[in-house]
Amino acid sequence: MSVGDEIDSPGATFALRMLANDRASAHLGVRLISCGPGAATVGMTITEFMTNGYDITHGGFVFALADTAFALACNGHGETAVAAAARIDFLVPTKLGDELTAEAVERVRCGRSGIYDVTVRRGDDIVAEFRGNSRQLSRTGG
Repeated sequence: MSVGDEIDSPGATFALRMLANDRASAHLGVRLISCGPGAATVGMTITEFMTNGYDITHGGFVFALADTAFALACNGHGETAVAAAARIDFLVPTKLGDELTAEAVERVRCGRSGIYDVTVRRGDDIVAEFRGNSRQLSRTGG
């Protein structure tokens, strides 16, 4: 696991604890590339299990990769945040063996809400664009 310099921030440490407990991302082989307050990049290799009946990547796995980057970015401030909404636009299909990266960037954070954009790439090709809305949970968990 390689990480950027931002990893030393308290918020990034908080987000990484969340990732360490994320069994779904671990099962998919999601790898952390970088993480900091409001930003994160993760990678994943497409396996046979992730392909659909057309021998292309099932969109749910591309979404899951983008969602993991989004989760790390919005939790990178050190407060528990969850998805309030998310959408994805699939632009180019991917296939078995493709290496995907998802880079999340915070666009706005206001009060307990945030908006994040995630670009999913295969090399230089943009394969999907994801937008997630986060909601910070109150300190009492609600």
